[in-house]
Amino acid sequence: MKWMGVGLLAAFALAAPVLAQPAKVPLPPEQPASAPAAPAAQPTSADVDLAYGAYERGFYLTAFNEATKRAAQNDAAAMTLLGELYAQGLGVGQDDKKAAQWYKLGAEHGDPNAMFSLAMFNIAQRGGLSSRADAVKLLEEATKLGHILAAYDLGLLYLQGRDVPQDFGRAAALFTDAAQAGSPEAQYALATMYKEGRGVEKDEQKAASLLAKASIGGNIDAMVEFAIAQFNGIGTAKNEAASAQLFLKAAQRGSPIAQDRLSRILMAGRGMPANPTGAVKWHIIAKAAGASDPDLDVYAAKQPQAVRDAAEKAAQKWMSTLTAPRS
Repeated sequence: MKWMGVGLLAAFALAAPVLAQPAKVPLPPEQPASAPAAPAAQPTSADVDLAYGAYERGFYLTAFNEATKRAAQNDAAAMTLLGELYAQGLGVGQDDKKAAQWYKLGAEHGDPNAMFSLAMFNIAQRGGLSSRADAVKLLEEATKLGHILAAYDLGLLYLQGRDVPQDFGRAAALFTDAAQAGSPEAQYALATMYKEGRGVEKDEQKAASLLAKASIGGNIDAMVEFAIAQFNGIGTAKNEAASAQLFLKAAQRGSPIAQDRLSRILMAGRGMPANPTGAVKWHIIAKAAGASDPDLDVYAAKQPQAVRDAAEKAAQKWMSTLTAPRS
């Protein structure tokens, strides 16, 4: 039994704005190096902690009030925060045009987060913005200032030849920058390029190493690809037991491909003990998610009724608590 990789580069989508992520927001620098000189009265570190601390704790009206004070002192990060609050309707009424205005001010004052968010507004045609050419320029500017998501998204544009001439080498360079900065998505994208030899010299070992890093970072597609590499011993030491555990982790996080592979592992007893009930359970779950497998259909049909009933019950219980996959 040897498995092929899933090859999901075509499924990449642009990342969401950095401040729009549900997880904690990284604090932008208090005063970007490229911003123009601010007035003599500068916001104190306590001001910074108060505005962003309030934002992170969900006290959005307090965050809005404090950010408004800081924005009046030409603080770029505060302008970006105000844009985010208006974009999401947090503490204030949702207003894309006001969000765009604040993002624009933040970008003009040198904040890469504002540049990135303004680029996303152009791409999504929000706030009266719709220039993809402006979006590319903003991504380029944010990338030069070290914005990881900007580098990743710009890499996707070069990879796909959208709004810029297709350039695999440029895409690989941008993914490398973002991957080295710790982006699991960029690590996965770069791994796929090394695996396929696009924009870089083909190198299965580098591909596997990047997949391992992206897996640790929580990228589900990378988990599946690295588990396949481990199972087949391609670019990394063959380790069916470790592969099985990684398939299990990705399956539990909602990957239909991992669920199908895990079902086959439990059917064959490779990497973990054979378990007919578990195999049929994960086959039912994978099939419900669109990952059909005729061989497993035959296997399941041959199992005793008690096994099929137990598997069906376990599958239904699992699917009743299913949440959307997270990458």
